Amino acid sequence: MKITKHLTVSQLAFLPNVFPVNCYFVEEVEGLTLIDAALPSSASSIIDAAQKIGKPITRIVLTHAHDDHVGSLDRLKQELPAVKVYISFRDSILLAGERTLQPGEPQTPIRGGVPTKVKTKPDVLLRDGEQIGSLLALSVPGHTPGSMAFFDTRNGALIAGDAFQTRGGVAVTGQLKPLFPFPAMATWNKELALESARKLRELSPSLLATGHGRMIESPAAIIDQAIQNAEKNLQKKKQVV
Repeated sequence: MKITKHLTVSQLAFLPNVFPVNCYFVEEVEGLTLIDAALPSSASSIIDAAQKIGKPITRIVLTHAHDDHVGSLDRLKQELPAVKVYISFRDSILLAGERTLQPGEPQTPIRGGVPTKVKTKPDVLLRDGEQIGSLLALSVPGHTPGSMAFFDTRNGALIAGDAFQTRGGVAVTGQLKPLFPFPAMATWNKELALESARKLRELSPSLLATGHGRMIESPAAIIDQAIQNAEKNLQKKKQVV
């Protein structure tokens, strides 16, 4: 595991040279908010990292319910039973292993690794615009129907989950990067993903932190390019159809 810190955000990167999977600590006065739970083998490293920082983990917040973001959730909850788990109302359904689409949603198949054996039940079901400590919760459907991103209102750091990727090149989720194609392959709806990317860009984040790849400081220009590329690709797709 590799730890990198910018502002109030510490990135915990697992398997960085193979299949990079990130989770994050956001530091508050009273403790650490853990965003995502990485891989099944990650729990001990996450707890050790918190001990090195010198603050307790006070909550676990999930961007979405794919296997590589909730992998160590059960183990963490076992070790930290008092810590509350947060996830969007919509992706709490995925966390329970249910892929059925809801009324009014685009009827494109839900993709990616949806967990089937997670025992942990979320304590708090999030909706767009709610505040968790210093973090603003933002609904960003696309990668999954209930994906969320989290914006640190103190300094503009954006933990975007898989709304963007930075591994293999910066891209809006759903846009294929041959050097790291997996986020695109696991994306539910590309059109909604683009809308969500535009929503996040409006925040003018000072830092972009994603589920896969390095953090990027002052990311406005590179986010703009990723959005433009997604727009072009989706327009080409419409023309072909």
